[in-house]
Amino acid sequence: MLERCLGLRRLRQIQRACRRGSLTFLCLFLTVVVLRGTIGAGKFGTPEQDLNEIRHLYAYRSRRVEPHRVLEEAQPETTTNDANNYATFDISKILVDEAASADEPKRDPNAPYTLGPKISDWDEQRGQWLKNNPDYPNFIGPNKPRVLLVTGSSPKPCENPVGDHYLLKSIKNKIDYCRLHGIEIFYNMALLDAEMAGFWAKLPLIRKLLLSHPEVEFLWWMDSDAMFTDMAFEVPWERYKDSNFVMHGWNEMVYDEKNWIGLNTGSFLLRNCQWSLDILDAWAPMGPKGKIRDEAGKILTRELKNRPVFEADDQSAMVYLLATGKEQWGDKVYLENHYYLHGYWGILVDRYEEMIENYHPGLGDHRWPLVTHFVGCKPCGKFGDYPVERCLKQMDRAYNFGDNQILQMYGFTHKSLASRRVKRVRNETSNPLDVKDELGLLHPAFKAIKLPTSS
Repeated sequence: MLERCLGLRRLRQIQRACRRGSLTFLCLFLTVVVLRGTIGAGKFGTPEQDLNEIRHLYAYRSRRVEPHRVLEEAQPETTTNDANNYATFDISKILVDEAASADEPKRDPNAPYTLGPKISDWDEQRGQWLKNNPDYPNFIGPNKPRVLLVTGSSPKPCENPVGDHYLLKSIKNKIDYCRLHGIEIFYNMALLDAEMAGFWAKLPLIRKLLLSHPEVEFLWWMDSDAMFTDMAFEVPWERYKDSNFVMHGWNEMVYDEKNWIGLNTGSFLLRNCQWSLDILDAWAPMGPKGKIRDEAGKILTRELKNRPVFEADDQSAMVYLLATGKEQWGDKVYLENHYYLHGYWGILVDRYEEMIENYHPGLGDHRWPLVTHFVGCKPCGKFGDYPVERCLKQMDRAYNFGDNQILQMYGFTHKSLASRRVKRVRNETSNPLDVKDELGLLHPAFKAIKLPTSS
């Protein structure tokens, strides 16, 4: 039938073309087989692998137009030894101190300890420096001395996971007060003398700062576990014009009873003068760790009322120094028993709401204390003298109590003294410069700089 329709000649041409096409296809197939066998499947893969690659290609193209899906599907696999994981990193790997070098000078253990070379004419040296540097006066206003607040902490992380967070709160609190009152601040994390570790680390630092900053009239030491809780209070500097050493304490407890808790060295003012260098020289010899500190502790326990048996601490040593040397030191030491230099947290923090309701800041007494000191809480250590939960809750309350006085300048406050969250207490206005902050801390009189008048 095909022959009648197409013709004999046409049919034979079609048959020859089909045979040639079949032969060509067979040759092509054999060529592919030979090539795959020669080059191998390692490069091109097996047919199943080829199929998977095609599927992967189409899946990749579809993911490019679905970014959210890409993020979900392309998460990197994590392992238990992830080098980027802070939670699993062993911090001790980078906290290895270098060994002491052989050429470092070593102190003679038989020689009395000193903070440095003896200086006997510091008042003269400092007076000449101030005369030669009139741009750095030791008083920045009438009855307003130049003050340097000094605090610090260990060069290593705290021994508990939350301690560094509370150190951060503490330094933020101090910065706020200093900024408002025109006080410079120095935060130290270096142990300047390895022998004076622990209680005594402040002494080498204080002496070095007094000698390096002759323009500073008063150095204000403050422990890291103490916080400002009356941001509006300005220290009555005129009251201490004849004193060189001001700290919280009671004369009768120190001079009459020789009670080891008759004063507190967690917050004190020290004038930059020869007298201060002399009392530091007399104070320091009980501080070197080891046998000297242990033996001094036995003397302090024997001589001071109610003192437990433990190594010498700077507070007990100061009580002993003043009680046995009243004629030498007493006339220049001011033991202030008002709370504006030091208030104990166990007495104060539960009364904060009462203070807010009934009293006003700026008074500097027990009604609204300048400083609240968390003695015995030891937030950076492993163990404290009081339950951890109680200490941390009360430290949060003290911090928020002081922080509320800062936030109110900008129209905010903490929702409660126990809350980290804040709330708005003042609506925004199109005339912001007309708004007066409640405590008058935005531009207080004690922060103003008196410019010299031209003649």
